[in-house]
Amino acid sequence: MIQASRAGMLALSVTLLGACADADRLGPTSEPVPGAPAAATAGTGIVFASFGMTPSQLNSVHTGIVRSSSPSALLSYLSQVRAKGGRVLVVLAGSNSYRNADNTFSLTKWKSMMDKHRGVNFSSYVADGTIVGHYLLDEPHFPSRWGNKVIPQSTVEEAAKYSKQLWPSMPTVVNAPLNWLAASTITYTHLDAGWAMFRAGAHSSPATWAASQVAKAKQKKLGVFSGLNVLDGGNGSSGFRGNLPSRWAMSAAELRSYGSALLAQSYVCGFAMWEYRSSYYNRSDVKAAMADLSAKARTHAKTSCRQ
Repeated sequence: MIQASRAGMLALSVTLLGACADADRLGPTSEPVPGAPAAATAGTGIVFASFGMTPSQLNSVHTGIVRSSSPSALLSYLSQVRAKGGRVLVVLAGSNSYRNADNTFSLTKWKSMMDKHRGVNFSSYVADGTIVGHYLLDEPHFPSRWGNKVIPQSTVEEAAKYSKQLWPSMPTVVNAPLNWLAASTITYTHLDAGWAMFRAGAHSSPATWAASQVAKAKQKKLGVFSGLNVLDGGNGSSGFRGNLPSRWAMSAAELRSYGSALLAQSYVCGFAMWEYRSSYYNRSDVKAAMADLSAKARTHAKTSCRQ
């Protein structure tokens, strides 16, 4: 779903990997550190996050972020998130530097990006729940993102395996729909969770769609990270343009309808929205709807992404 207009958003340390607009589209073991803040662990429910937010924007409504950081800045960034009592789905691969010359995915280069974090001991942030997971890849099922070649499910599992070799306790999450992950005959041993990102048009019944994604995840013993494409996944009723002229942001009514359907699934382990834009997030109706959804996330069963 990532369009050309989002290419610039993938820069290392300041940007993040995109969320789905099309529903089908060897390091230290983590051990608790004495005296480490327990804000993230003490938090109730599941994280209510957004792509593109900064630690300073974390509050009682927006409790998490999906974002990347360079190895040199990672500990400082995580410290800021922890200080706000927030949580992060961390993107360690960073930029597009793990592509081949033809724009296809290179697992070798991706592993090299992981190796740059070997000397950064962030195990305490995994142990106390500040890091809720490792965001491995963005939309491996979407060929136009990867030189018109899908990244096979087996390669996704191989990436998850390498992550677990480096950080055994950190959950691994991929932004790929559960029906696509379930379509493979492989057994996921190292990948912990897929993604259920809803947009208008994905299904006439958000509740039915959400239940289907959960069922597919259970078939493969995967967890489900859920969310909404709030900027590009609306049906036009909001009157608010998305990232592209042909796309619409979700209305407050859509936010409540779609988000409630996802959060009604006790199996989901997190909730994240693509993506923060002040002109949209600061609308009074949107703020009220997001506060309502955040309250549902806060009272949601504290489900693990590792099933």
